[in-house]
Amino acid sequence: MESEKKSMLEQLFRSGQIGRRQFMQGVSALGLSAAFASSVVSSVEAATPNKGGHGRLGLGHGSTTDSLDPQTFENGFSQTMGYALRNHLTEIDETGKLVGELAESWEASDDAVEWVFNLRQGVEFHNGKTMDADDVVASLNHHRGDDSKSAAKPIVDPIADIKTDGKNRVVFTLKGGNADFPYLVSDYHLAIMPSKDGSVDWQSGAGTGGYILESYEPGIRFTAKRNPNYWKDGKAHFDSVEMLTIGDLNAKQNALTTGEIDWMDRPDLKTVNLIKRNPELVVEQATGTQHYTFPMRTDTKPFDDNNVRMAIKHGVDREVLVKTILKGYGAVGNDHPIAPSNPFYAADLEQRTYDPDKSKFYLKQAGLSSLSVDLSAADAAFSDAVNAAVLYKEQAAKGGIEINVVREPNDGYWSNVWMQKAWCACYWGGRPTEDWMFSTAYAAGANWNDTFWKNERFNQLLLEARSELDSSKRRDMYGEMQRLVRDDGGVVVPMFSSYVWVRNKRVTHSENIASNWDIDGNKSLERWWFA
Repeated sequence: MESEKKSMLEQLFRSGQIGRRQFMQGVSALGLSAAFASSVVSSVEAATPNKGGHGRLGLGHGSTTDSLDPQTFENGFSQTMGYALRNHLTEIDETGKLVGELAESWEASDDAVEWVFNLRQGVEFHNGKTMDADDVVASLNHHRGDDSKSAAKPIVDPIADIKTDGKNRVVFTLKGGNADFPYLVSDYHLAIMPSKDGSVDWQSGAGTGGYILESYEPGIRFTAKRNPNYWKDGKAHFDSVEMLTIGDLNAKQNALTTGEIDWMDRPDLKTVNLIKRNPELVVEQATGTQHYTFPMRTDTKPFDDNNVRMAIKHGVDREVLVKTILKGYGAVGNDHPIAPSNPFYAADLEQRTYDPDKSKFYLKQAGLSSLSVDLSAADAAFSDAVNAAVLYKEQAAKGGIEINVVREPNDGYWSNVWMQKAWCACYWGGRPTEDWMFSTAYAAGANWNDTFWKNERFNQLLLEARSELDSSKRRDMYGEMQRLVRDDGGVVVPMFSSYVWVRNKRVTHSENIASNWDIDGNKSLERWWFA
Protein backbone atom coordinates (compact mmCIF):
# COMPACT_ATOMS: atom_id res chain seq x y z
CA MET A 1 0.00 0.00 0.00
CA GLU A 2 2.84 2.39 0.90
CA SER A 3 4.57 1.74 -2.44
CA GLU A 4 1.30 2.50 -4.25
CA LYS A 5 0.97 5.81 -2.37
CA LYS A 6 4.57 6.64 -3.20
CA SER A 7 3.98 5.87 -6.88
CA MET A 8 0.76 7.90 -6.95
CA LEU A 9 2.46 10.86 -5.25
CA GLU A 10 5.29 10.83 -7.76
CA GLN A 11 2.86 10.53 -10.67
CA LEU A 12 0.79 13.51 -9.46
CA PHE A 13 3.92 15.65 -9.18
CA ARG A 14 5.34 14.63 -12.54
CA SER A 15 2.03 15.33 -14.26
CA GLY A 16 1.79 18.77 -12.65
CA GLN A 17 -1.39 17.98 -10.72
CA ILE A 18 0.31 18.97 -7.46
CA GLY A 19 3.06 21.52 -6.85
CA ARG A 20 6.46 21.15 -5.23
CA ARG A 21 5.18 22.18 -1.76
CA GLN A 22 2.36 19.61 -1.84
CA PHE A 23 4.77 16.96 -3.07
CA MET A 24 7.23 17.63 -0.26
CA GLN A 25 4.41 17.56 2.29
CA GLY A 26 3.32 14.19 0.92
CA VAL A 27 6.87 12.86 1.09
CA SER A 28 7.10 13.93 4.72
CA ALA A 29 3.72 12.39 5.62
CA LEU A 30 4.72 9.05 4.12
CA GLY A 31 8.12 9.11 5.81
CA LEU A 32 9.94 8.80 2.51
CA SER A 33 13.64 9.56 2.20
CA ALA A 34 15.08 12.94 1.26
CA ALA A 35 17.09 11.21 -1.47
CA PHE A 36 13.86 10.02 -3.12
CA ALA A 37 12.33 13.50 -2.96
CA SER A 38 15.49 15.15 -4.31
CA SER A 39 15.80 12.76 -7.25
CA VAL A 40 12.18 13.21 -8.28
CA VAL A 41 12.29 17.01 -7.98
CA SER A 42 15.58 17.21 -9.94
CA SER A 43 14.20 14.96 -12.66
CA VAL A 44 10.99 16.95 -13.06
CA GLU A 45 12.73 20.33 -13.01
CA ALA A 46 15.26 19.14 -15.60
CA ALA A 47 12.39 18.17 -17.89
CA THR A 48 10.70 21.57 -17.53
CA PRO A 49 11.96 23.85 -20.32
CA ASN A 50 13.59 27.14 -19.35
CA LYS A 51 13.69 30.15 -21.63
CA GLY A 52 16.88 32.08 -22.24
CA GLY A 53 20.54 31.84 -23.08
CA HIS A 54 22.61 31.63 -26.22
CA GLY A 55 22.76 28.04 -27.50
CA ARG A 56 25.86 27.12 -29.48
CA LEU A 57 26.05 23.99 -31.61
CA GLY A 58 29.19 22.67 -33.32
CA LEU A 59 28.78 20.48 -36.40
CA GLY A 60 31.32 18.56 -38.42
CA HIS A 61 29.69 19.47 -41.73
CA GLY A 62 28.63 22.52 -43.69
CA SER A 63 30.24 23.80 -46.87
CA THR A 64 31.12 27.15 -48.42
CA THR A 65 28.93 26.13 -51.35
CA ASP A 66 25.78 25.87 -49.15
CA SER A 67 22.93 28.37 -49.43
CA LEU A 68 19.59 29.34 -47.89
CA ASP A 69 17.75 27.78 -50.83
CA PRO A 70 16.25 24.49 -49.54
CA GLN A 71 16.66 23.02 -53.03
CA THR A 72 20.39 22.85 -52.31
CA PHE A 73 20.33 21.43 -48.78
CA GLU A 74 22.59 18.40 -48.67
CA ASN A 75 24.07 18.13 -45.16
CA GLY A 76 23.18 18.30 -41.49
CA PHE A 77 24.19 21.94 -41.12
CA SER A 78 21.76 23.10 -43.80
CA GLN A 79 19.05 20.81 -42.48
CA THR A 80 19.38 22.01 -38.87
CA MET A 81 19.44 25.63 -40.02
CA GLY A 82 16.36 25.03 -42.18
CA TYR A 83 14.45 23.49 -39.28
CA ALA A 84 15.29 26.50 -37.09
CA LEU A 85 14.04 29.03 -39.64
CA ARG A 86 11.14 27.24 -41.30
CA ASN A 87 8.38 24.70 -40.86
CA HIS A 88 6.88 22.00 -43.07
CA LEU A 89 3.42 20.58 -43.62
CA THR A 90 4.21 17.57 -41.41
CA GLU A 91 7.07 16.44 -39.19
CA ILE A 92 8.40 13.38 -37.39
CA ASP A 93 8.13 14.07 -33.66
CA GLU A 94 10.40 12.99 -30.81
CA THR A 95 8.67 9.62 -30.56
CA GLY A 96 9.06 8.83 -34.28
CA LYS A 97 5.39 9.56 -34.99
CA LEU A 98 4.20 11.55 -38.01
CA VAL A 99 2.33 14.66 -36.83
CA GLY A 100 1.03 17.83 -38.41
CA GLU A 101 3.20 20.92 -38.40
CA LEU A 102 1.78 23.69 -40.63
CA ALA A 103 -0.95 21.24 -41.62
CA GLU A 104 -3.50 20.59 -38.87
CA SER A 105 -4.98 17.56 -40.61
CA TRP A 106 -5.16 15.74 -43.94
CA GLU A 107 -7.31 13.19 -45.71
CA ALA A 108 -6.97 11.08 -48.85
CA SER A 109 -9.23 9.66 -51.52
CA ASP A 110 -9.85 5.90 -51.46
CA ASP A 111 -7.13 5.31 -54.06
CA ALA A 112 -4.65 7.63 -52.26
CA VAL A 113 -4.31 9.73 -55.41
CA GLU A 114 -5.86 12.92 -54.03
CA TRP A 115 -4.73 14.41 -50.72
CA VAL A 116 -6.25 17.44 -49.00
CA PHE A 117 -4.23 19.27 -46.32
CA ASN A 118 -5.96 21.64 -43.92
CA LEU A 119 -3.61 24.40 -42.79
CA ARG A 120 -3.18 26.02 -39.39
CA GLN A 121 -4.62 29.51 -39.36
CA GLY A 122 -2.99 32.67 -38.06
CA VAL A 123 0.62 31.49 -38.48
CA GLU A 124 2.96 34.36 -39.43
CA PHE A 125 6.19 34.43 -41.38
CA HIS A 126 9.12 36.37 -39.94
CA ASN A 127 8.34 39.20 -42.36
CA GLY A 128 4.83 39.59 -40.94
CA LYS A 129 2.97 37.91 -43.79
CA THR A 130 0.26 35.44 -42.74
CA MET A 131 0.94 31.94 -44.09
CA ASP A 132 -1.75 30.63 -46.45
CA ALA A 133 -2.35 28.04 -49.16
CA ASP A 134 -0.64 30.14 -51.85
CA ASP A 135 2.62 29.94 -49.90
CA VAL A 136 2.35 26.15 -49.67
CA VAL A 137 1.70 25.77 -53.40
CA ALA A 138 4.59 28.08 -54.33
CA SER A 139 6.94 26.39 -51.88
CA LEU A 140 6.25 22.92 -53.29
CA ASN A 141 6.39 24.19 -56.87
CA HIS A 142 9.83 25.61 -56.09
CA HIS A 143 11.10 22.03 -56.38
CA ARG A 144 9.02 20.98 -59.40
CA GLY A 145 9.50 21.45 -63.11
CA ASP A 146 11.60 19.81 -65.80
CA ASP A 147 14.58 22.06 -65.12
CA SER A 148 14.53 21.65 -61.34
CA LYS A 149 17.83 20.67 -59.77
CA SER A 150 16.27 20.24 -56.34
CA ALA A 151 17.31 17.26 -54.26
CA ALA A 152 13.59 16.86 -53.49
CA LYS A 153 12.60 16.50 -57.14
CA PRO A 154 12.10 12.70 -56.84
CA ILE A 155 9.62 13.40 -54.03
CA VAL A 156 7.60 16.01 -55.91
CA ASP A 157 7.79 14.39 -59.36
CA PRO A 158 4.81 12.08 -58.57
CA ILE A 159 2.66 15.19 -57.98
CA ALA A 160 0.48 15.85 -61.03
CA ASP A 161 -1.15 19.02 -59.70
CA ILE A 162 -1.26 21.28 -56.64
CA LYS A 163 -4.04 23.79 -56.15
CA THR A 164 -5.61 25.86 -53.41
CA ASP A 165 -9.13 25.36 -52.10
CA GLY A 166 -9.56 28.64 -50.29
CA LYS A 167 -6.94 30.28 -48.10
CA ASN A 168 -6.41 27.32 -45.77
CA ARG A 169 -6.70 24.16 -47.86
CA VAL A 170 -4.29 22.65 -50.38
CA VAL A 171 -5.25 19.84 -52.74
CA PHE A 172 -2.58 17.51 -54.15
CA THR A 173 -3.36 15.22 -57.08
CA LEU A 174 -0.75 12.51 -57.58
CA LYS A 175 0.13 10.62 -60.75
CA GLY A 176 -0.51 7.40 -58.82
CA GLY A 177 -1.65 6.40 -55.36
CA ASN A 178 0.86 6.86 -52.55
CA ALA A 179 -0.03 5.79 -49.04
CA ASP A 180 3.18 7.41 -47.73
CA PHE A 181 2.54 10.90 -49.12
CA PRO A 182 2.05 12.66 -45.72
CA TYR A 183 5.51 11.38 -44.73
CA LEU A 184 7.06 12.72 -47.91
CA VAL A 185 5.97 16.32 -47.37
CA SER A 186 7.93 16.32 -44.10
CA ASP A 187 11.15 16.16 -46.14
CA TYR A 188 13.54 18.84 -44.94
CA HIS A 189 13.83 20.40 -48.40
CA LEU A 190 10.09 21.07 -48.61
CA ALA A 191 10.01 24.02 -46.23
CA ILE A 192 7.15 26.49 -46.50
CA MET A 193 8.36 29.99 -47.43
CA PRO A 194 6.60 33.30 -48.06
CA SER A 195 5.51 33.78 -51.66
CA LYS A 196 4.58 36.56 -54.02
CA ASP A 197 3.09 36.08 -57.48
CA GLY A 198 3.86 32.35 -57.35
CA SER A 199 7.55 32.69 -56.47
CA VAL A 200 9.08 32.09 -53.04
CA ASP A 201 11.45 34.27 -51.08
CA TRP A 202 14.25 31.93 -50.01
CA GLN A 203 17.00 34.55 -50.13
CA SER A 204 15.99 36.25 -46.85
CA GLY A 205 15.68 33.02 -44.90
CA ALA A 206 12.23 34.11 -43.73
CA GLY A 207 10.00 31.30 -42.53
CA THR A 208 7.51 30.47 -39.80
CA GLY A 209 10.12 28.74 -37.63
CA GLY A 210 11.20 29.30 -34.05
CA TYR A 211 14.20 31.48 -34.97
CA ILE A 212 14.76 34.53 -37.17
CA LEU A 213 17.93 34.74 -39.27
CA GLU A 214 20.56 37.23 -38.12
CA SER A 215 23.62 36.14 -40.11
CA TYR A 216 24.81 33.28 -42.29
CA GLU A 217 28.30 32.58 -43.59
CA PRO A 218 28.12 29.28 -45.54
CA GLY A 219 30.58 26.73 -44.26
CA ILE A 220 31.40 28.91 -41.25
CA ARG A 221 28.60 30.20 -39.03
CA PHE A 222 24.84 30.71 -38.64
CA THR A 223 23.18 32.91 -36.02
CA ALA A 224 19.52 33.57 -35.26
CA LYS A 225 17.28 35.04 -32.55
CA ARG A 226 14.09 33.61 -31.08
CA ASN A 227 10.88 34.33 -32.96
CA PRO A 228 8.68 36.10 -30.39
CA ASN A 229 5.56 35.15 -32.35
CA TYR A 230 6.37 31.46 -32.76
CA TRP A 231 3.13 29.51 -33.05
CA LYS A 232 4.42 26.30 -31.41
CA ASP A 233 3.88 26.16 -27.67
CA GLY A 234 6.82 24.91 -25.61
CA LYS A 235 9.42 25.13 -28.38
CA ALA A 236 12.35 27.41 -29.31
CA HIS A 237 13.61 28.08 -25.79
CA PHE A 238 16.96 29.81 -26.40
CA ASP A 239 17.03 33.60 -26.73
CA SER A 240 19.45 33.11 -29.60
CA VAL A 241 21.27 30.28 -31.31
CA GLU A 242 24.54 29.85 -33.16
CA MET A 243 25.89 27.02 -35.30
CA LEU A 244 29.54 26.61 -36.23
CA THR A 245 31.07 24.41 -38.88
CA ILE A 246 34.06 22.72 -37.24
CA GLY A 247 35.40 20.18 -39.70
CA ASP A 248 38.35 19.09 -37.59
CA LEU A 249 37.14 16.50 -35.07
CA ASN A 250 39.72 17.31 -32.41
CA ALA A 251 39.01 21.03 -32.73
CA LYS A 252 35.29 20.39 -32.32
CA GLN A 253 35.77 18.32 -29.17
CA ASN A 254 38.19 20.88 -27.76
CA ALA A 255 35.61 23.61 -28.41
CA LEU A 256 33.07 21.66 -26.33
CA THR A 257 35.54 20.92 -23.55
CA THR A 258 36.64 24.56 -23.27
CA GLY A 259 33.08 25.90 -23.37
CA GLU A 260 33.20 27.54 -26.81
CA ILE A 261 30.16 25.46 -27.84
CA ASP A 262 27.43 23.79 -25.79
CA TRP A 263 26.78 20.60 -27.78
CA MET A 264 28.20 18.85 -30.83
CA ASP A 265 27.57 16.04 -33.26
CA ARG A 266 29.59 12.91 -34.01
CA PRO A 267 32.38 12.67 -31.44
CA ASP A 268 35.48 10.65 -32.11
CA LEU A 269 34.23 7.23 -31.03
CA LYS A 270 37.77 6.22 -30.13
CA THR A 271 37.71 8.78 -27.34
CA VAL A 272 34.10 8.39 -26.15
CA ASN A 273 35.18 6.65 -22.94
CA LEU A 274 37.50 9.56 -22.14
CA ILE A 275 34.71 12.04 -22.84
CA LYS A 276 32.42 10.15 -20.45
CA ARG A 277 34.91 10.74 -17.64
CA ASN A 278 34.32 14.49 -17.87
CA PRO A 279 31.56 15.24 -15.33
CA GLU A 280 30.47 18.31 -17.31
CA LEU A 281 29.72 16.35 -20.50
CA VAL A 282 26.99 13.87 -21.42
CA VAL A 283 27.35 11.35 -24.29
CA GLU A 284 24.07 10.23 -25.86
CA GLN A 285 23.02 8.02 -28.75
CA ALA A 286 19.94 7.05 -30.75
CA THR A 287 19.56 4.16 -33.15
CA GLY A 288 17.68 4.73 -36.38
CA THR A 289 18.20 4.62 -40.13
CA GLN A 290 21.63 6.31 -40.45
CA HIS A 291 24.05 4.29 -42.55
CA TYR A 292 27.55 4.74 -43.94
CA THR A 293 28.18 3.86 -47.56
CA PHE A 294 30.75 3.62 -50.32
CA PRO A 295 28.83 4.39 -53.55
CA MET A 296 30.29 3.36 -56.90
CA ARG A 297 29.26 5.13 -60.10
CA THR A 298 27.76 2.33 -62.19
CA ASP A 299 28.07 4.51 -65.32
CA THR A 300 31.86 4.61 -64.96
CA LYS A 301 34.42 1.88 -65.58
CA PRO A 302 35.20 -0.48 -63.96
CA PHE A 303 32.07 -0.16 -61.80
CA ASP A 304 29.76 -0.56 -64.81
CA ASP A 305 30.45 -4.32 -64.51
CA ASN A 306 28.38 -5.91 -61.74
CA ASN A 307 31.01 -8.64 -61.30
CA VAL A 308 33.45 -5.92 -60.26
CA ARG A 309 30.87 -4.46 -57.90
CA MET A 310 30.23 -7.87 -56.33
CA ALA A 311 33.96 -8.44 -55.91
CA ILE A 312 34.26 -5.14 -54.07
CA LYS A 313 31.21 -5.89 -51.88
CA HIS A 314 32.74 -9.18 -50.72
CA GLY A 315 36.04 -7.44 -49.98
CA VAL A 316 34.98 -5.61 -46.82
CA ASP A 317 34.79 -7.04 -43.30
CA ARG A 318 31.69 -5.40 -41.90
CA GLU A 319 32.08 -6.79 -38.39
CA VAL A 320 35.56 -5.31 -38.10
CA LEU A 321 34.37 -1.90 -39.33
CA VAL A 322 31.54 -1.79 -36.79
CA LYS A 323 33.93 -2.78 -34.00
CA THR A 324 36.83 -0.56 -35.10
CA ILE A 325 35.20 2.52 -36.64
CA LEU A 326 31.91 2.64 -34.74
CA LYS A 327 33.32 1.20 -31.49
CA GLY A 328 30.19 -0.92 -31.33
CA TYR A 329 27.81 2.04 -31.77
CA GLY A 330 26.01 0.44 -34.70
CA ALA A 331 25.32 -2.75 -36.64
CA VAL A 332 26.50 -4.45 -39.84
CA GLY A 333 24.85 -3.45 -43.10
CA ASN A 334 23.84 -5.69 -45.98
CA ASP A 335 24.49 -3.49 -49.02
CA HIS A 336 21.05 -1.92 -49.09
CA PRO A 337 19.72 1.17 -47.22
CA ILE A 338 16.70 -0.24 -45.36
CA ALA A 339 17.14 -0.44 -41.58
CA PRO A 340 15.62 -2.93 -39.12
CA SER A 341 13.50 -0.03 -37.84
CA ASN A 342 11.79 0.36 -41.22
CA PRO A 343 8.36 -1.30 -41.51
CA PHE A 344 9.24 -3.55 -44.48
CA TYR A 345 12.82 -4.48 -43.59
CA ALA A 346 13.76 -7.81 -45.20
CA ALA A 347 14.95 -9.70 -42.13
CA ASP A 348 15.16 -12.97 -44.10
CA LEU A 349 17.66 -11.62 -46.63
CA GLU A 350 20.95 -13.49 -46.26
CA GLN A 351 23.65 -11.40 -44.63
CA ARG A 352 26.63 -10.75 -46.90
CA THR A 353 29.96 -11.54 -45.27
CA TYR A 354 33.64 -10.89 -45.88
CA ASP A 355 34.89 -13.45 -48.39
CA PRO A 356 38.16 -12.76 -50.29
CA ASP A 357 37.70 -15.99 -52.29
CA LYS A 358 34.39 -14.70 -53.64
CA SER A 359 36.11 -11.42 -54.51
CA LYS A 360 38.61 -13.40 -56.59
CA PHE A 361 35.76 -15.42 -58.15
CA TYR A 362 33.88 -12.32 -59.29
CA LEU A 363 37.06 -10.71 -60.59
CA LYS A 364 37.63 -13.79 -62.70
CA GLN A 365 34.03 -13.53 -63.96
CA ALA A 366 34.89 -9.98 -65.02
CA GLY A 367 37.95 -11.28 -66.89
CA LEU A 368 40.36 -9.87 -64.32
CA SER A 369 43.06 -11.42 -62.17
CA SER A 370 43.34 -8.29 -60.03
CA LEU A 371 41.82 -4.84 -59.73
CA SER A 372 43.23 -1.39 -58.87
CA VAL A 373 40.77 1.39 -57.98
CA ASP A 374 40.72 4.78 -56.22
CA LEU A 375 38.51 5.36 -53.19
CA SER A 376 38.00 9.01 -52.22
CA ALA A 377 37.30 9.77 -48.57
CA ALA A 378 37.22 12.61 -46.06
CA ASP A 379 35.94 12.78 -42.52
CA ALA A 380 33.26 15.15 -43.83
CA ALA A 381 31.62 12.00 -45.22
CA PHE A 382 31.37 10.46 -41.77
CA SER A 383 33.51 10.38 -38.65
CA ASP A 384 36.68 8.34 -39.27
CA ALA A 385 35.78 7.77 -42.93
CA VAL A 386 39.42 7.95 -43.99
CA ASN A 387 40.43 5.26 -41.50
CA ALA A 388 37.46 3.17 -42.64
CA ALA A 389 38.73 3.44 -46.21
CA VAL A 390 42.23 2.41 -45.10
CA LEU A 391 40.79 -0.65 -43.31
CA TYR A 392 38.81 -1.49 -46.43
CA LYS A 393 42.05 -1.26 -48.44
CA GLU A 394 43.75 -3.78 -46.14
CA GLN A 395 40.80 -6.17 -46.23
CA ALA A 396 40.18 -6.02 -49.98
CA ALA A 397 43.84 -6.73 -50.78
CA LYS A 398 43.35 -10.37 -49.75
CA GLY A 399 40.84 -10.74 -52.58
CA GLY A 400 43.09 -9.28 -55.26
CA ILE A 401 41.72 -5.72 -55.03
CA GLU A 402 44.19 -2.87 -54.65
CA ILE A 403 42.48 0.23 -53.25
CA ASN A 404 44.24 3.56 -53.46
CA VAL A 405 42.75 5.73 -50.70
CA VAL A 406 42.52 9.36 -51.86
CA ARG A 407 42.31 11.73 -48.89
CA GLU A 408 40.03 14.56 -49.97
CA PRO A 409 39.55 17.99 -48.30
CA ASN A 410 36.58 18.30 -45.96
CA ASP A 411 35.51 21.63 -47.42
CA GLY A 412 33.61 21.19 -50.65
CA TYR A 413 33.48 17.41 -50.29
CA TRP A 414 29.77 17.19 -51.11
CA SER A 415 30.07 19.34 -54.21
CA ASN A 416 33.48 18.28 -55.52
CA VAL A 417 33.75 14.60 -54.59
CA TRP A 418 30.37 13.02 -53.86
CA MET A 419 28.66 12.09 -57.14
CA GLN A 420 31.72 13.40 -58.99
CA LYS A 421 34.44 10.86 -58.24
CA ALA A 422 33.85 7.26 -59.33
CA TRP A 423 34.01 5.79 -55.81
CA CYS A 424 33.84 7.62 -52.51
CA ALA A 425 32.69 7.54 -48.89
CA CYS A 426 29.24 8.83 -47.97
CA TYR A 427 26.59 8.80 -45.23
CA TRP A 428 22.81 8.75 -45.33
CA GLY A 429 20.41 9.67 -42.57
CA GLY A 430 17.95 7.20 -44.03
CA ARG A 431 14.23 7.82 -44.40
CA PRO A 432 11.19 6.66 -42.38
CA THR A 433 9.68 4.76 -45.31
CA GLU A 434 11.15 2.41 -47.91
CA ASP A 435 9.64 4.31 -50.83
CA TRP A 436 11.15 7.57 -49.63
CA MET A 437 14.65 6.13 -49.31
CA PHE A 438 14.53 4.29 -52.62
CA SER A 439 12.98 7.24 -54.49
CA THR A 440 15.61 9.63 -53.18
CA ALA A 441 18.77 7.66 -53.87
CA TYR A 442 18.07 4.59 -56.03
CA ALA A 443 15.38 5.47 -58.57
CA ALA A 444 16.66 5.91 -62.12
CA GLY A 445 17.30 9.60 -62.74
CA ALA A 446 16.91 10.70 -59.12
CA ASN A 447 19.10 13.73 -58.40
CA TRP A 448 20.72 11.99 -55.45
CA ASN A 449 21.13 8.59 -57.10
CA ASP A 450 24.83 8.66 -56.22
CA THR A 451 25.53 5.30 -57.89
CA PHE A 452 23.80 6.34 -61.14
CA TRP A 453 22.18 2.91 -61.02
CA LYS A 454 19.36 1.92 -63.37
CA ASN A 455 17.51 -1.37 -62.91
CA GLU A 456 14.29 -1.86 -64.86
CA ARG A 457 12.79 -4.38 -62.44
CA PHE A 458 13.60 -2.20 -59.44
CA ASN A 459 11.99 0.88 -60.97
CA GLN A 460 8.91 -1.12 -61.95
CA LEU A 461 8.54 -2.40 -58.37
CA LEU A 462 9.08 1.10 -57.00
CA LEU A 463 6.00 2.36 -58.83
CA GLU A 464 3.88 -0.69 -58.05
CA ALA A 465 4.71 -0.78 -54.33
CA ARG A 466 4.04 2.93 -53.91
CA SER A 467 0.38 2.56 -54.89
CA GLU A 468 -0.20 -0.88 -53.36
CA LEU A 469 -2.44 -0.74 -50.29
CA ASP A 470 -2.08 -4.43 -49.34
CA SER A 471 0.66 -4.54 -46.69
CA SER A 472 1.67 -8.17 -47.36
CA LYS A 473 2.14 -7.45 -51.06
CA ARG A 474 4.12 -4.30 -50.28
CA ARG A 475 6.35 -6.31 -47.95
CA ASP A 476 7.16 -8.79 -50.73
CA MET A 477 7.88 -6.00 -53.20
CA TYR A 478 10.17 -4.08 -50.87
CA GLY A 479 11.93 -7.32 -49.94
CA GLU A 480 12.73 -7.97 -53.59
CA MET A 481 13.91 -4.38 -54.02
CA GLN A 482 16.32 -4.72 -51.11
CA ARG A 483 17.71 -7.88 -52.74
CA LEU A 484 18.10 -6.10 -56.09
CA VAL A 485 20.05 -3.24 -54.51
CA ARG A 486 22.21 -5.69 -52.58
CA ASP A 487 23.02 -7.96 -55.53
CA ASP A 488 22.98 -5.57 -58.51
CA GLY A 489 23.27 -2.05 -57.11
CA GLY A 490 26.40 0.06 -56.94
CA VAL A 491 26.48 0.74 -53.21
CA VAL A 492 28.49 -0.89 -50.44
CA VAL A 493 26.61 -0.47 -47.14
CA PRO A 494 28.95 -1.94 -44.55
CA MET A 495 27.35 -0.50 -41.41
CA PHE A 496 24.41 1.24 -39.79
CA SER A 497 25.65 3.80 -37.32
CA SER A 498 23.94 4.97 -34.18
CA TYR A 499 23.62 8.73 -33.90
CA VAL A 500 26.04 9.82 -31.19
CA TRP A 501 26.44 13.34 -29.83
CA VAL A 502 27.82 15.10 -26.77
CA ARG A 503 26.29 17.95 -24.78
CA ASN A 504 27.28 20.02 -21.80
CA LYS A 505 25.19 18.86 -18.86
CA ARG A 506 23.53 22.29 -18.57
CA VAL A 507 21.92 21.65 -21.97
CA THR A 508 18.96 19.32 -21.66
CA HIS A 509 15.90 18.00 -23.47
CA SER A 510 12.72 16.01 -23.01
CA GLU A 511 12.72 12.29 -22.23
CA ASN A 512 12.01 11.30 -25.84
CA ILE A 513 14.71 11.75 -28.47
CA ALA A 514 14.02 11.46 -32.20
CA SER A 515 16.15 8.99 -34.14
CA ASN A 516 15.11 9.88 -37.70
CA TRP A 517 18.11 12.23 -38.00
CA ASP A 518 21.14 13.23 -35.94
CA ILE A 519 20.82 15.11 -32.60
CA ASP A 520 17.09 14.74 -31.94
CA GLY A 521 16.00 14.69 -35.57
CA ASN A 522 18.30 17.69 -36.25
CA LYS A 523 15.78 19.80 -34.30
CA SER A 524 17.80 20.39 -31.15
CA LEU A 525 17.77 24.16 -31.69
CA GLU A 526 13.99 24.09 -31.39
CA ARG A 527 13.58 21.30 -28.82
CA TRP A 528 16.42 21.76 -26.31
CA TRP A 529 17.10 24.30 -23.55
CA PHE A 530 19.46 25.24 -20.72
CA ALA A 531 18.61 23.56 -17.42
